[in-house]
Amino acid sequence: MSVALTASRTVALLLVGLYAGGVLFAVLAPSVGGLPGAAYVRYWQALNVDYGRAMPPLLLTGIAATAVTSALSWPRGWLVLGLSSAALLLVILTVALTLAGLEPLNRVADSWNPDKLPADWHEIRQRWLNLHLVRAVLAVAAFACLITAQAVDHG
Repeated sequence: MSVALTASRTVALLLVGLYAGGVLFAVLAPSVGGLPGAAYVRYWQALNVDYGRAMPPLLLTGIAATAVTSALSWPRGWLVLGLSSAALLLVILTVALTLAGLEPLNRVADSWNPDKLPADWHEIRQRWLNLHLVRAVLAVAAFACLITAQAVDHG
């Protein structure tokens, strides 16, 4: 296996794995959903700041590393190429879902006064949670594809 493929796959695994774990945590932390409205919205708003800073460079670098991994997987066989390419597509889908579905809801939530929530805040939160669940599944699937590609690449 080439040094470039090993390096790009390692970076892709680390960054996509970190991303998948980060988004999966919100799914696995049901106690957060039980917070009173004001506390939940403050939590949501704080996460929007942190994730808004960290996710773009993490995801762009992860996409780049996964794209390089996919390109360098061409001579490794159809299975390795297919798994690497599937991982790339899945990560890109998470970004599209984030930009089209989750970010608009985050902007709405960021505009709220936590002490005077709109009447429909529960519905907006539930829509966000549903979209986030899809994003988490896609991210974990991308990570699983990269792990599987690593495992089946015996060259």
